[in-house]
Amino acid sequence: MDLRCDFVEVDVVSVLGINQNATKFVKKVPLDANGVLNTMAERNLDQKDIQDIALHDAAVTKSIEDLHVNGEDAIRLDSKTLGYALHENDLVFVDFFASWCSHCRVLAPTWETLAKVMLDANEESEEEGGDEYGEQELRTAEALDVPVVIAKVDCVEHDKLCREQNIQAYPTLRLFVNGKPFDSGDYEGHRTVLDMVQYLKLAENKLGKEKKLSADGLHSALERHLEMSVEERHWAEAFQRLQKRDQDVSWNPMEHPGCQISGSLLLNRVPGNFYIEAHSPFHNLAPHMTNCSHEIHYLSFEPTGVDLKEGDPLPPNFYKSNSPLNGNVYVTQKLHESYHHYIKLISTNGNKFQVLQSSQLASYPHDDTPEAKFILDLSPIAVSYEKISRKWYDYITSLMAIIGGTFTVVGFLDSGIRVATRKRIKLSHNNKPRTIY
Repeated sequence: MDLRCDFVEVDVVSVLGINQNATKFVKKVPLDANGVLNTMAERNLDQKDIQDIALHDAAVTKSIEDLHVNGEDAIRLDSKTLGYALHENDLVFVDFFASWCSHCRVLAPTWETLAKVMLDANEESEEEGGDEYGEQELRTAEALDVPVVIAKVDCVEHDKLCREQNIQAYPTLRLFVNGKPFDSGDYEGHRTVLDMVQYLKLAENKLGKEKKLSADGLHSALERHLEMSVEERHWAEAFQRLQKRDQDVSWNPMEHPGCQISGSLLLNRVPGNFYIEAHSPFHNLAPHMTNCSHEIHYLSFEPTGVDLKEGDPLPPNFYKSNSPLNGNVYVTQKLHESYHHYIKLISTNGNKFQVLQSSQLASYPHDDTPEAKFILDLSPIAVSYEKISRKWYDYITSLMAIIGGTFTVVGFLDSGIRVATRKRIKLSHNNKPRTIY
């Protein structure tokens, strides 16, 4: 599947329209550009999806309008200024968002607060005699160079740039280290200021920079910009504990754009469908960046609780009709398209269904996300395969019939020859000349 495993979801829909998420019953393995398995990132079948990720920082109570009263601290970038920012700064943390995205609007105040925190932390480090940062301006946005440049890109205005960056969902929070995406991939943790600051600390520690974030300065900046309760003021201690927490560095999405899906689904013996779609509870996906091209390695339909070694024997060529989709590759060349597979299941008296299938390319509206769909229907006609073998006495009977038939034919021939011979002898005897004395 030409999708990131983070965004792959498998749903089953019954004939009554009941939708059931079956993703937990499948195993997803990331693939690189050449289709090579990233075995170390293989998903455990019993692993549950994380559903408690904070989508914004509850301590940020100001609206985005209030935070923009004195200007925007998160720098707006385009294709030119992004390249300049990546060239001039070691660390650039970018929020790729869309104006219509609900998750992006929820995150906006938190992202602006993060930019203010990073800016104030830098100013405090300079006041305390720390490393001085040179004043650098971006071509279209004036801002001081901070330890980590907090920026944002509107993918509605700069659609081409987001396509070049392979942005498939909004918001995508991507950290660039020395002009390249951080090797842990896009940020997928809690979208709180503290967690994102810790993520940046991890990146700086890994980078080995001499000028690092000041923990005291960050704590002071957090206190000024967040309305915290008494419990939330323990964030300073939590920040120290978070410094020791490992981050997820399972795979790099730039190197593993695909996903291999394997597993089994239990379906009712009624018409329905199952489909593979791009979905994320924490993102709004970009439909034009969703490519549902796929290759079917193996797909079969079998009754439950049936041992493949048991059951009535089937003709050798039957198994070719049992899995007609196996080995087929379905590639979409255009945007907003995906293949739909129509599958007719014919019951047999064996342990397999006979499958009749047809596939066609379906077009989607520009605001709908394409999906690979498998539509199932059960045929009211069943095929019964029966192998009939002759009994041993049938062979003997046939043999005796052959022998008896042969004897009868030989008898007829013998009788015919005898009659013909007698007539010839009699005729020759009658034709002899008589002697008269």
